[in-house]
Amino acid sequence: MTKPLSAPLEVGFDYTRSLGPTLSRFMTGLRQRRVTGVRGSDGRVHVPPVEYDPVTAEPLTEHVDVASTGVVRSWSWAAEPLEGQPLSTPFAWALIQLDGADTSLLHAVDAGSAEQMRTGARVRARWAAERVGAITDIECFEISDEPGDPSVPGDEVTMITTPVRLHYTHSASPVESAFLRGLIEGRLLGQRCPACGKVYVPPRPACPTDGVPTTDEVELPDRGTVTTFCIVNVPFLGQRIKPPYVAAYVLLDGADIPFQHLVLGCAADEVRMGMRVEAVWKPREEWGPTMQNIDHFRPSGEPDASFDTYSQHL
Repeated sequence: MTKPLSAPLEVGFDYTRSLGPTLSRFMTGLRQRRVTGVRGSDGRVHVPPVEYDPVTAEPLTEHVDVASTGVVRSWSWAAEPLEGQPLSTPFAWALIQLDGADTSLLHAVDAGSAEQMRTGARVRARWAAERVGAITDIECFEISDEPGDPSVPGDEVTMITTPVRLHYTHSASPVESAFLRGLIEGRLLGQRCPACGKVYVPPRPACPTDGVPTTDEVELPDRGTVTTFCIVNVPFLGQRIKPPYVAAYVLLDGADIPFQHLVLGCAADEVRMGMRVEAVWKPREEWGPTMQNIDHFRPSGEPDASFDTYSQHL
């Protein structure tokens, strides 16, 4: 059996949010090399600060500066740091109760080795040289009995942007792998359900209607019909085409399930349900195991399909 295809994938975006008065004060303090908590109705000082009292659920407004030194309450050793973690060398994740606080803060401790870490160890913050108003303004903590750093002035931090990245490896099923290998050759391969006869493109290993394996491979043409569509007018991050443009569901001739792709080659307001379209392939030297081999679909010039021919596939 041919080995299924797999490929590394990355999902990433920058998440921006407003902070509100409590977290704004906390982040502003970090940029000033100062740690600020908040006092609850029971007298406990929460670090990081919470916006609402855990006891009464009322808003909290009494802010309290605490030290950037503290004690390790519990810890776990990270022998092989991952991408995006605070340190590139082995370190400890620790719950640290700062002096003056009653709750613990999760952060990294650069202890050098696991043998140097222990519950009850005294630590101090190692501040970043350039601070922006984020938890990463504390690069990590280090084992020390020295006092904390003095604060310095700065403007209030009201917004924060956090990069989010997810790396993973996707393995395609044998049926999907055959479809992707077909794309390398400029072929569109579907699978037919032996029970109901529906042809799925992209293929599915099993028919969702009958629950049986789709055993018959079917090669389809690169022409089809627009079943429904959306005109994209709003720009967004990562957009490769200037609005307006059309994202449409295209039902290939001989298929029973449409798939989404771009429809270009005409004005956006000329696209309509029933429009006949054909694939525009990228240059062959750019082909790979991806649907992006088809750059877009364009009007084929054929008469529109009748509603009855595609309505059952909406």
